[in-house]
Amino acid sequence: MTETLANRRVFRSKVDSIRPTYGFEDVSLAPGTDTVDPADVVLAQAFCGIELGIPVVAAAMDAVADVQLSGELARLGGLSVLNLEGVQFRYDDPTEVLDRIIAAPDDRIQDVLADAYLAPIREALIARRIEELHAAGSKAAFSATPGVALRFGEICAEAGADLFLVQSQVSSARHVASGYSPLSLEEFTRRMPIPVAVGNTTNAEAAYQLMVQGAAAIFVGVGPGAACTTREVLGIGIPQVTAVCDVAAARDAYLAETGRYVPVVADGGMKRGGDIAKAIASGADVVMLGSPLARAAEAPGRGTNWGMAAPSPVLPRGTRIKVGTVGPLDQILNGPSHVTDGTQNLMGALRQSMAALGARTLADMHAVEIVYAPSVVTEGKSWQLRGK
Repeated sequence: MTETLANRRVFRSKVDSIRPTYGFEDVSLAPGTDTVDPADVVLAQAFCGIELGIPVVAAAMDAVADVQLSGELARLGGLSVLNLEGVQFRYDDPTEVLDRIIAAPDDRIQDVLADAYLAPIREALIARRIEELHAAGSKAAFSATPGVALRFGEICAEAGADLFLVQSQVSSARHVASGYSPLSLEEFTRRMPIPVAVGNTTNAEAAYQLMVQGAAAIFVGVGPGAACTTREVLGIGIPQVTAVCDVAAARDAYLAETGRYVPVVADGGMKRGGDIAKAIASGADVVMLGSPLARAAEAPGRGTNWGMAAPSPVLPRGTRIKVGTVGPLDQILNGPSHVTDGTQNLMGALRQSMAALGARTLADMHAVEIVYAPSVVTEGKSWQLRGK
């Protein structure tokens, strides 16, 4: 019997709609017709009303950012974000609790982390940390999950904070909850007297709606960080090159329609200068770094780092990793580099990459061609790869 179109069944599988996505190791940046002198490359920009000399924000992680590192990073041109739900706002002096986390055996670390974050957030420490940050020469930027943001956001602003980041595992334009009233971002940004950045997302439409609701910047990345377990535990995430490109497209569309430019921050997944260059070329204005800065001598984690996921009674709070201490923050960002793997002199590498690609400014870097090149890290590198 001959089959006809009329009686043929059509089965639509979800696999037919799976789109390819790309991470930093999947792509390369393509040189064009022009080059510029590295000395003429400009890394400075205004970010949410804060002047940055370099496009670097330290992640809101207790092992990465405290007052000391914030002051040093500000001196070098960057910005730190302190986690309002971290130990800096639970303890007058968090040294002892940090020591416990750093020294805990691997089979006990989740219990130690859970215990460390049981102490309540103290309002008095908000004003104190802001005063300490300003005295150290740093702007005061804080992050909080939506529930805590509603409770403490205006307190931070009244105490003199310069930037507030509402940060959750996945930020959406509309959150549905039956047991409580969720944060209205539109109302919150309108009420706050300081800029309110929002993260994290990987979705263009969600990013666009967050901009409509008043977000001053959008943080991009779900699960790419070295100390983050979201992808393994929850199965959620989009590789960073694709995620940043998608959100940058939303930013550009929003700019064209409203005239307001909303910076995009690539948050996580970068450990080398080349990764940062690719993040900027993907459309990021700023990169948020965690583990690369946790390796600095000034970092409070002293060679370790751990995730800052929202607490859960049944899921782990990220993981603790040992990253080592490799030198002062200045060396990590500006060299001189004593390694060949691209993990030191991150800003020198970015500057050199931009120069070779003919990009004098960060905006110029957004126009650089990106090519699919999975062999770029192995092509001709057999001697380097031997023994690895």
